[in-house]
Amino acid sequence: MTMTHRLLAASLLATISLAAAAASTPPAVRAEIDALMAKMSASSCQFERNGSWHNAADARKHLLRKLDYIEKRRETLASAEQFIDVAASKSSFSGKPYRVKCGAAEPVNSQVWLNRELKAVRAAQKARP
Repeated sequence: MTMTHRLLAASLLATISLAAAAASTPPAVRAEIDALMAKMSASSCQFERNGSWHNAADARKHLLRKLDYIEKRRETLASAEQFIDVAASKSSFSGKPYRVKCGAAEPVNSQVWLNRELKAVRAAQKARP
């Protein structure tokens, strides 16, 4: 084997090893998280983090970046509730709770809002034939 072939093989092996090292969220859990994030994106709600309000699409992007970070750290999420608790309920930077405000309603902690919406996602899935 030439030196070029050895380097290519070593590079390929390293790439495969790194991809395998990242944890992946189980497909059923990821489907619920994706459905939850789709509900968030489709809402007209505002999302507060660290004192600044953001639209629902930006909140979705932020939370999916946090999910990606968790997976890159090789952590596996066992449920959508764990995703909410670990990534979507408070700032990793400041520790302040995230809040959601929909229309004229008072803001609520994102953990409350997301768990309520998760129940709705699950109810809709059960209702399908």
